[in-house]
Amino acid sequence: MAKAAKTTNPKTLAEEEAPLPKAPRVTKQQIMIDMLSRPEGATIEELVEATGWLSHTCRGAMSGALKKKLGLTIKSEKEDQRGRVYRLS
Repeated sequence: MAKAAKTTNPKTLAEEEAPLPKAPRVTKQQIMIDMLSRPEGATIEELVEATGWLSHTCRGAMSGALKKKLGLTIKSEKEDQRGRVYRLS
């Protein structure tokens, strides 16, 4: 006995193989920018916790990537309760 050939609808195949839309990529640099953009700013400790980087890496990213490459202006102020706080201005 011969089996019948399986026919598929081309539209159905195209719908099944269509890629799902990708979620926007959230980088650690973008996390830093978002935190520094807040009115309360961010401390190095908060940036370290959010990115998983070491403190010297966070400071280097602020200096190199954010200030030099992206041209952002970062202000630093010392507050009594939180210590040194960084903000984008």
